[in-house]
Amino acid sequence: MAKQRFTAPRLEAFTCPEGKAQAFLWDAAAPGLGYRVTANGSRAFIFQSRLDGQTIRVTVGDPRIWLLDKAQSEARRLQGLIDQGKDPRQEKAATIAADQAERAAAKLDKQRMDVSGLVAWADYCKARRSAWSERNHADHLTFASAGGEKRKRAKGETIPGPLFALLNRPLAQIDSESVLLWVEREGKTRPARALLGFRLLRAFVNWCAEDETYAPLVQADACKPKKTRRALPKVAAKDDCLQREQLALWFGEVRKQSNPVISAYLQALLLTGARREELLGLQWSDVDFQWQTLTIRDKVEGERTIPLTPFVAQMLAALPRRKLHNGKPSPWVFSSPQAATGRLQDPRINHNKALQAAGLPHLTLHGLRRSFGTLAEWCEVPVGIVAQIQGHKPSAIAEKHYRVRPIDLLRQWHTKIEAWVLEQAGIEFDASQPQGLRVITAA
Repeated sequence: MAKQRFTAPRLEAFTCPEGKAQAFLWDAAAPGLGYRVTANGSRAFIFQSRLDGQTIRVTVGDPRIWLLDKAQSEARRLQGLIDQGKDPRQEKAATIAADQAERAAAKLDKQRMDVSGLVAWADYCKARRSAWSERNHADHLTFASAGGEKRKRAKGETIPGPLFALLNRPLAQIDSESVLLWVEREGKTRPARALLGFRLLRAFVNWCAEDETYAPLVQADACKPKKTRRALPKVAAKDDCLQREQLALWFGEVRKQSNPVISAYLQALLLTGARREELLGLQWSDVDFQWQTLTIRDKVEGERTIPLTPFVAQMLAALPRRKLHNGKPSPWVFSSPQAATGRLQDPRINHNKALQAAGLPHLTLHGLRRSFGTLAEWCEVPVGIVAQIQGHKPSAIAEKHYRVRPIDLLRQWHTKIEAWVLEQAGIEFDASQPQGLRVITAA
């Protein structure tokens, strides 16, 4: 190959002869450095040498980018690899592959850094679903909901859940500062919801920190600063409860309800001391009229059996047996033909109206459960009996390990509580008579 000393004018003047696809000019100063020009005018510095008896050719680069001295230095470097028995093509391929891998990793990191907190929240809810109660799962969905859906029982649309704005950002950006701002903002308008939301968020962050996918992204200390915990609102424990002298007014208005299902539900809630969702989820298969028992799906223990007291038994037996929208018999004791599930959903509106009509102060549905435990003290019922009926965990070693109360013992005391409450309410009821224990069938 004829060689010439490369100069800028010489390279600029070099062209591809007519009738040829490409032409080469070789440098006399840098071994192996060539200058290639194609028929369409494309130009490039190349390097050519021999390794193990084979010709090796590698493109160095575009002359508009590679200055001549840099191209010559690169040719000498590549020749040095040849002298060491290395193939420059493999080095170039490895460099390209490493660069592509680095860019792909950077792109993946960016995608992962952009993962929304809502996406991680959805995975969290899915992973933990089996360990949660229906109520707990519903709370997680509600707190992260986007809102904007048509309300079922009122006009307008639902508002976003308390955690939506915080979770609707990249998970990596949910840090201690953003959590503190959220606590301060929510604590002013919805203190009780802010407390619950913070507990849900803290458990979510802890789960992410232990998850293989989200551990590199989450700020594990987002909920840990003392400043954030000090900013949490102080919410006093509720103490709403029916007093003995209020029972007549309360029963009077509740029993006037036009909807017998809601009326029976509210009275049963007070007379069983059950949690609101436990009683709403009661099915006919859980009611044993023969042996006078109710099987409650307990959120703590999973299931508990309590006595079916005479007055409650009469109310339940008189409730309509309805059908679901698909024509099948409804399994729900407290059914509702308007609800998609076929089950009573929220009796609070009716309860509040009854309270207002009776001139009584506001009382939550959970306040009825609290009322059961409080009113039972008038009957001098042992604390452990009340706790077992209501599904509270044992509070002492003796209760936990040395008290196994049969249902008949619970019934003896539970019936006494019911009779006393009805007496204070001015309701005449003869528990020895089976009247009213019948089933009303409704379409």
